[in-house]
Amino acid sequence: MNNNDVRLKNLTIVAFLIFLSIVIIYSLFFGPIKKFSDSLMPVRTITVSADGKVVVSPDIAKISFAVVSEGVDPKTISQENIKNINTAIDYLKTKGIEEKDIKTTQYNLSPKYEYDEKTRKTFISGYTLTQNVLVKIRDLNKVAEVISGLTEVGINRIDSISFEIDEPEKYFAEARNQAFEKAKKKAEEMALKNSVKLGKVINFSEWEPTTRPYDSLRTFGMGGEGSVAASSVLPKIQPGSEEITINVNITYEIK
Repeated sequence: MNNNDVRLKNLTIVAFLIFLSIVIIYSLFFGPIKKFSDSLMPVRTITVSADGKVVVSPDIAKISFAVVSEGVDPKTISQENIKNINTAIDYLKTKGIEEKDIKTTQYNLSPKYEYDEKTRKTFISGYTLTQNVLVKIRDLNKVAEVISGLTEVGINRIDSISFEIDEPEKYFAEARNQAFEKAKKKAEEMALKNSVKLGKVINFSEWEPTTRPYDSLRTFGMGGEGSVAASSVLPKIQPGSEEITINVNITYEIK
């Protein structure tokens, strides 16, 4: 090997070492500096909002009813009250309602006080026992019949009826998918009109608007306005529909 070949080989090695040194120095110093510099620059973003809505017909009804018993002997009114409640529960079972859908929500025995003008003292003049039951009806065609039948078996107060969706999560998922698709489409349209491109998702969130109250009947009792009397005429019950809504916010990086 002559001197020129040796010199060329040495120059090649030196050039390679210089190149390698530059790469190492850049990786150790300039790379992190550039990344740090880039991190100080604000990321350009675009935020869009959208909602998804699904209209669903309720598939269950909940009826809250009670037996109210009054008298001077707690034991007597308790026996009467329990008898009427048990009769009502047995009636519900004949309509195909399972035990898991029948729930006692209140049992309250309270004294009634009166004031004696002569002695100027209050005294217990009797007792009131109220027992409340909440029943879930899965066959909406039976709602009117059940309401009418309860008054015939000793129930003297029907507090309310509400219509609900038994498993709303699948409808929330459907509304959520709609909302995200609408938000993405809106972001793409805005990016196109402003000559930019969408990047990765920076942030997103969702929320549910305040749920409107379910349709319900007034409190019914024996006698007075809103009372329900035993009758062969069934009340007209309209479950209506529910609107499930999900709102989303999505922030995209733009390039």
